[in-house]
Formats: sequence, C-alpha cells, structure tokens
Amino acid sequence: MCLAIPGKIIALDRKRNAATVDYGSGTKRKANVSLVQVKVGDYILVHAGFAIQVLDEKEAQETLALFKEMLSLQEEDR
Repeated sequence: MCLAIPGKIIALDRKRNAATVDYGSGTKRKANVSLVQVKVGDYILVHAGFAIQVLDEKEAQETLALFKEMLSLQEEDR
C-alpha cells in the first residue's frame, strides 16, 4: 500500500526544486516540488519525497485530522 501525506510548505529552494514541508507535530522534511507549482504557505500531498498535488487548506486539514485519529486509535490498541 502506498500513502501520500499532506503537509504545508514553509520554505522553498527554487534552484533545487525543493521545499521544506511541515507535517505537523514538529515533523519537517524536504520534498521535491518539480512536478507542481507551489509557493510558501501552500499545502501539498507528498508521496515518496515528491509533491504530487497541491491541496486547498480545508482538504489538507481534514486529511491531517484523519491521520491523527488513526494514530490515536493505534495508540489505544497498545
């Protein structure tokens, strides 16, 4: 199963087609943004290190809330 994760762009390096993406809870990673046109503050969907889609903020927040809910359910099962 493949999974794409939403995150918010907090910095761009246009020379390297890279962005620093904030996934929430202090998790920040680099992603390649050569496949999409983005700006700082945009929400994107990242799969295997590549931004594959720009999301609107509402959609991104809903998806992030679902991920948090899944993680909390997993924690409860332990």
